[in-house]
This record gives sequence, C-alpha cells and structure tokens, in this order.
Amino acid sequence: MASDGQVVVKFGNILAKHCLDRRCSVELLRAAEHTQSVSSQLGIVARVKAVTGESKASSELLLSNVQNLIRAVQHVLRAAEAACVKGLGQASADPEEQEVAAFCQQWRKNLTQHRAKEALNSDRDELGLRKTRRAKAEPTLMSLVQEQPPRSRNIPKHPSPRKGHTVMDRHL
Repeated sequence: MASDGQVVVKFGNILAKHCLDRRCSVELLRAAEHTQSVSSQLGIVARVKAVTGESKASSELLLSNVQNLIRAVQHVLRAAEAACVKGLGQASADPEEQEVAAFCQQWRKNLTQHRAKEALNSDRDELGLRKTRRAKAEPTLMSLVQEQPPRSRNIPKHPSPRKGHTVMDRHL
C-alpha cells in the first residue's frame, strides 16, 4: 500500500504541473506532499512491524497509518478532480504525463456525459433542481480507478515507482 501511495503522489504531482488554475495546483501539490509523508510513515511502520513481530500496539499503529493513507489518497483524487474540471495544459512528450492526461480526459468525458444525462432527466422539482432520491452520483476519479482491470502481467509484487513503473500501471 505504501508503494501505491507513492504512485498516487506521482499522479498528483504530474497533474499539478499541468493544471491551469493556480489554486487547484497548489492544493493538489499540498495533498500530494501530505500523501508522500503518510505513505513514507506507513512504509516505516510496516518494516518495523515485520521485524518486531505481532503485537496489538503495532497492529493498531499499522491500521491507523493505512486509514490515514486512504484519506490522503482520497484528498489527492478530489483535488485532481478539481484540477481536471478547471483545465489542464498540454502534456509533454513524456509517456507518463500523456497517460495521466488520457486518464483525466476519460474521467472528464464520463462526467460530462453524466451531467448531460442528468440535465435531460425529468426528475426535477418545481424549481428545476434535481431530486436527490433518484439521482445517480456523479462519476469520480476513484470510481474510474476502481473500474480499471488490474494489469497483472509484467508487474512485480512490490514495484517501486522510481524504477520505471508508470503512474497508472498499478490498479489502486
């Protein structure tokens, strides 16, 4: 999980680099930096637990760090959604940056289609507002990540994002 956190950090940093809105870019960088810290902490705690063995305190600390990482990743994805909606600049020739841009374009396309379907939906109240009971939730980056099939070929058990793995190689 700690290495997956590093992949999300790289994803956030690439998006922040190409975000056209300064506030969104700063928020995304802040979220990615926090995720980096939590991911590093989780890696340390996991290594210490592996050496010290099973104890209730170490298990609770490990679980707490995992929960913190999940919250940090969610924050990065929410900030990434805002960045995608505000707009992204042209990706460079770097394959990872192009892959991130394509992923974000797919999500934005899904969001646009969802909003168009909702606009045509007659489930509106007298003020034209969408009724909340029957409304489907808008697509999120998290849902798009969860829909992707895992790429099990050519992926080692514990990949390091520094050793040539692309940001989207891992199923989060």
